[in-house]
Amino acid sequence: MPSRRALLASLGMMPAAARAQPTPWPIRPVRVIIPFAPGGSSDIAARLMAPRVAALLGQNLVIENRGGGGGNIAGEAVLRAGADGYTLLQGNMGLMAVNPSLFPVMPFDPLADFAPVSHIVSVANMLVVPVGRPWTDLAGLLGALRAQPETLRAGTSGNGSIGHLAQLLLDQMAGTRSVSVPYRGGGPMVNDLLAGHLDYGFATLPTILGGIEGGLLRPIAIGTATRSPLFPQVPTVAEAGLPGFEVANWDSWLFPGGTPRPIVERMAAVLREVLAEPAIIAEFARRGLEAQSSSPEVLHAAIRTETLRWGPLVRASGATPG
Repeated sequence: MPSRRALLASLGMMPAAARAQPTPWPIRPVRVIIPFAPGGSSDIAARLMAPRVAALLGQNLVIENRGGGGGNIAGEAVLRAGADGYTLLQGNMGLMAVNPSLFPVMPFDPLADFAPVSHIVSVANMLVVPVGRPWTDLAGLLGALRAQPETLRAGTSGNGSIGHLAQLLLDQMAGTRSVSVPYRGGGPMVNDLLAGHLDYGFATLPTILGGIEGGLLRPIAIGTATRSPLFPQVPTVAEAGLPGFEVANWDSWLFPGGTPRPIVERMAAVLREVLAEPAIIAEFARRGLEAQSSSPEVLHAAIRTETLRWGPLVRASGATPG
C-alpha cells in the first residue's frame, strides 16, 4: 500500500499532468490562404480537396484567396495569423522557391519561417496561343519571336510564377525576346488569352481545358518531360525543338514556423489519406492535376532544391517583381 506521503505527492502532481495533456485540435475552422485569384490551378485543387480534408479534421476548411505581391502578401498574412494551427499557406513553387531571387527584399524566408506540411498537387503547364494567331507549332511561334523581338506578348500568372519561368527558359534556350505580361493569377491571364489580348502563354492545364475544348485556344506544346494523358497528340517542348526543356509546378501546404509538431503531423497524415483516395485522384486527373503528397522533410528539401535551380535563371533574366 502506498504511503501517505507518496499518495499526497501523486495528488500534487495531478494538476501538472493535466496541464501536460495536448490541447485538442482543431476546435474551430481552419483557413487555407491561396496567394492567387479564384479560377487558377491552386484554387481549383484546394476547393476539390476541401470537403474531404474538413471531414477528416471534423471542422470546416475555409478557402481564402489573397493575391498580390507574387504571393508574398498571402505569406505575410499567414505568418501574422500565428502558429496555432488554424491558418495554412498554399504555397506553390514560384512563391516558395523563386520569389527569393525575384524580390530584392523578401518579407519572410520561405525555408526558415514556415513549417512545411506536404505537397498536394503537381501540375503541368501548356504553351497555348489564341486560335486567331497563325502559329500551329513551336517552330512557327519561335520564328515569329525571332522575326519580331520584344514584340509578342506572353501572358503569365505573375512574375516568378511557373508560367513566367517557362517563358524565361523558352527565351533563353531559343534565343528569343518576348514581352512578359504578368497577372494576379492564372484565371485572369487565361481570360485575356481567350480574348486575344495576348499572343501566347504557358498556363496550367486546369485553367485552359475549357478554352481548348471550346476551340478558343490552340495547344502548341507541353512543358513537362512527358506528354499529357489528356492531350497525347501535343508534343513536349523538348520534342518540338528545344531538347532539355522541362518546367513543372507543384503546390504545397505550410503552417507558420513554430506550429506544434503534432498539429503538423496530423495535417500531413490527413493530406496523405485524402490524396490517396481514388475519387480525389480521378477528379484531379480529369482537370489535368496530379495528386501528390509528401512528408514535411521532403517538401522542405524540394523548396531548397528548386530555389537553387531557378535562382540563376531569374537573376540572369533581370526580371523584377513589377
